[in-house]
Amino acid sequence: MTTIRISCSPDADDLFMMRALLEQRIDTGPYRFEIGTSPTDALNRLAAGKEAPEVIALSIAHYPAVSDRYLLLPHGGSLGEGYGPVVVSDPTAQRVGSIADLRTATIGVPGLTTTAWLVLRLILGPDHQARPVVIPIEPPSRIFEAVRDGEVDAGLVIHEGRLTFADEGTVSVVDLGVWWAEQTGGLPLPLGGNAIRRDLGPEVVAEVSDLLRQSIAHGLEHRDEAIAWLMRRGTALGSEAQIGEYLDMYANQRTLDYGPEGRQGVEELFRRAVAADLLQGPVEVEWAS
Repeated sequence: MTTIRISCSPDADDLFMMRALLEQRIDTGPYRFEIGTSPTDALNRLAAGKEAPEVIALSIAHYPAVSDRYLLLPHGGSLGEGYGPVVVSDPTAQRVGSIADLRTATIGVPGLTTTAWLVLRLILGPDHQARPVVIPIEPPSRIFEAVRDGEVDAGLVIHEGRLTFADEGTVSVVDLGVWWAEQTGGLPLPLGGNAIRRDLGPEVVAEVSDLLRQSIAHGLEHRDEAIAWLMRRGTALGSEAQIGEYLDMYANQRTLDYGPEGRQGVEELFRRAVAADLLQGPVEVEWAS
């Protein structure tokens, strides 16, 4: 048996994709999968380390930093179509109410390697004086506490928090996915993706990629079962309906295949980031089979 290590986030969409492998619900042939979880920023750091796993979920924004080691898989992407991470503030504090306010604000962010922080810097522009403060994504309530307590002026919320921020007493200042769609004529905003190590070789890359695709397809075909399973495991979301809403956003047919628009969104993100001197370019994306 050949062991394939996968590192992904503990969020509902990533676990949804991996459920069939975690529970051995599909035939994996000569491959055995070991699946571990870490927060997004930690995954990005792991991808560049000596113990980099064979397959890893990472921020699309971080892919250029590890593209010499990894190919981007054509499935497993989390893409926002007119929605995305949200910058939130405390309406009672009245510190931040607009993008203009954010340009000089202290902003809690989930990590400096995340796509959300890259896109927010595109929104703020080259002359902004915003000060990022890294707030751990676990526990999920931490970012909202930091906003309410005045530790930061605003918080950049990713993953399940974009559905729960109103329940936490915060309000949206800007939805990054809305801004992106307006700027790009409706392209999906690529937030996270799965990548596979190049040194596995073309045959293993193709076979492992197919098994990962099967796992995602299994989740989509057994969606109700997967939602109940996620609820039993425990998530930041409080009901099966809310988990379903989240999966509608980030674990759907676009996750099974980026499609031409999804791939164009990846290319456009890198083009804009290079033009804004936020990434060194040019960035060439190489997709696995």
